[in-house]
Amino acid sequence: MTFTQSDYRNILCVGRNYRLHAAELGNAVPESPMIFSKPTHAAVALDGSAIALPAGEGAIHYETELVFLAGRRFEPGIALHELYTHFAVGLDLTLRDVQEGLKAKGYPWLAAKGFRHSAPLGRWLIFGAETNLAADFSFHLNGEEVQRGNVRDMVFGLRELTDHVGARYGIGPGDLLFTGTPAGVGALRDGDRAELFWNEQPVGEGTFRI
Repeated sequence: MTFTQSDYRNILCVGRNYRLHAAELGNAVPESPMIFSKPTHAAVALDGSAIALPAGEGAIHYETELVFLAGRRFEPGIALHELYTHFAVGLDLTLRDVQEGLKAKGYPWLAAKGFRHSAPLGRWLIFGAETNLAADFSFHLNGEEVQRGNVRDMVFGLRELTDHVGARYGIGPGDLLFTGTPAGVGALRDGDRAELFWNEQPVGEGTFRI
């Protein structure tokens, strides 16, 4: 299934949802889901093409995540497979030096998280009642695996995240939910070749230009 940027409405993201990732950055695990957002212009398909990223703003870190696409409006108690129609492996790209500066000042993260092309998405997969999400997803950089995750290691599972976000902010058709990244984040460099995998199958690839 192919979607374009114009099909997306809101991009909602969850921070520090894997304990080992929080630990590697020296952050505490939140007691409730930590939600932030990206503009829709952050979304870009990881479809084999080159993706332009900002230069001269410090390190750009990759964070591999499972992403869910809503097909209808959230209602309390709605089944997950009725709310979400598709899922994908994606990347939450972060200007890490910029983020650290913003955190030190107590400022919002938008400049670090919301730049153009900061949300690359692999191929969308059908999400249904029989979908087994407890399979590994991974990110390979220049042919080497650098991140691997599984929903079983989330601090807050998809049900809890959905209820939290849906009740407080709303979820509707075209909304994307990024669910957090496991440990192993690192910096991208100009010319790096990226590959996304779901259940050991390739679901996205591309090259970064910085």
